[in-house]
Amino acid sequence: MESTRQRKVSRLIQKELSFVFQKDNIGFLFKEMITVTIVRVSPDLGNANIFLSIFPSNNAEETLLAIQNNKKVIRKKFGEKVRNQLRIVPDLNFFIDDSGEYAQQIERLLKK
Repeated sequence: MESTRQRKVSRLIQKELSFVFQKDNIGFLFKEMITVTIVRVSPDLGNANIFLSIFPSNNAEETLLAIQNNKKVIRKKFGEKVRNQLRIVPDLNFFIDDSGEYAQQIERLLKK
């Protein structure tokens, strides 16, 4: 069960990382549209698991690999944005969120 502080930090991470991916200078690294869908923070607020929706999804694995290779740059940009709100910038772990594709697949099957 998540504490109130974990939920607040999760929302903050989701909001600021979305801004970093879409508006900040890091956006030029990726041609795909990247959306932060879910953020889960550890109880000590030291680790954050970030689930990303990548569109178009045909090369999502390559994009995720590029994100993981540039994790230090992304964490630095994120840290600059939240330095007044968080004492410690959590370690960012990125994963692909394929729940949207799964829902579309089920919807297609139901229409048949």
